[in-house]
Amino acid sequence: QVQLVESGGGLVQAGGSLRLSCAASGDIFSINGMGWYRQAPGKQRELVAVITNYGATNYGDSVKGRFTISRDSAKNTAYLQMNSLKPEDTDVYLCNAYGLTGITIRSYWGQGTQVTVSS
Repeated sequence: QVQLVESGGGLVQAGGSLRLSCAASGDIFSINGMGWYRQAPGKQRELVAVITNYGATNYGDSVKGRFTISRDSAKNTAYLQMNSLKPEDTDVYLCNAYGLTGITIRSYWGQGTQVTVSS
C-alpha cells in the first residue's frame, strides 16, 4: 500500500502561482510514476500532469506551458508548479501514484487539495 499526502493548495488571484506537493509513504518501491489530476463537482476527472520514475512527463492540454511537474526521489515527493493560473484552474487537485506489475496496475490516490483562482 502507498499513502499520499497533498499540500500547497489555496486561494490565489488570476495570473498568480502555487506549488503543490505530494509526499508518498509506505510501499514506495512499487511506484512507477506519480501525477496530478483534478476534478470539479459533477465533472470527469482530468489529467493535469504525470511523471515516471525515469523523468518522462506528460501534461493535459489545458495546462501545457503553464504547469511543471517534478519529483524528488530522495524525498518520495512530487511537485506541481502552477504558473499563470486562471479561474478555470479552480478544482480539487488529486495526487496519484501508480505501480505496474506485469499487466496489473495499482493506483493510489490522495485526499485532494483545493485550488481556487479568483478573477
